[in-house]
Amino acid sequence: MSNVAIIPARGGSKRIPRKNLKPFDGVPMIVRSIRTALDSGLFEQVVVSTDDAEIAELARAHGAHVPFMRPAQLADDFTGTAQVIVHALQQLPHFDYACCVYATAPLLQARFLRQGFELLAQHPDKSFAFSVTDFGFPVQRALTLDGQGALMALYPEFRDTRSQDLPPAFQDAGQFYWGRSQAWLRGEILYSPASLPVILPRHLVQDIDTAEDWKRAEYLYAALKAGGELQ
Repeated sequence: MSNVAIIPARGGSKRIPRKNLKPFDGVPMIVRSIRTALDSGLFEQVVVSTDDAEIAELARAHGAHVPFMRPAQLADDFTGTAQVIVHALQQLPHFDYACCVYATAPLLQARFLRQGFELLAQHPDKSFAFSVTDFGFPVQRALTLDGQGALMALYPEFRDTRSQDLPPAFQDAGQFYWGRSQAWLRGEILYSPASLPVILPRHLVQDIDTAEDWKRAEYLYAALKAGGELQ
């Protein structure tokens, strides 16, 4: 079996400008993902898909391949991750498995990448395995605001249900997505019964889209580093 890691990293991030290149604890963010993918020992190639020459140069300097530049029409604010992976696979030689690794995942650990690959390989009837984490409180008891700014139950039918009687719900952890290459190329849906969960502890998960997310990730990283929990 052959595996490729594909790291999407466009140059035009808006909410955190140049996010993929921004230093996180002294190391450019994308370099952390490249290193973790390489250190896992799982991949014949670690490929960065980017439209940005500076990102491409940095990726190559740290051991990643950049065999093509991503076209502009796949580097805007509306292009989905799956489209980027499909484009990359169409440019590359055949690999049995392709793992999308996000460039902005400083809490990513190689042990979970290995867990995801082993899980998918053990289930030939499944197409994907990706990182998730559970919500800290039942989503069925969520609140929202009405038109006047007052609180109301998002799901009124569960308003009086005890939290311990509600099934757990999970969210995408935004770290990695293992998939069979043919499943990616066929356009199969990630959020479906064809996918398996790699369940991460909540304290090892922080998606980074805003400045607040970045700050929280720095706090988490410092605490995990001090506690020896980063592997």
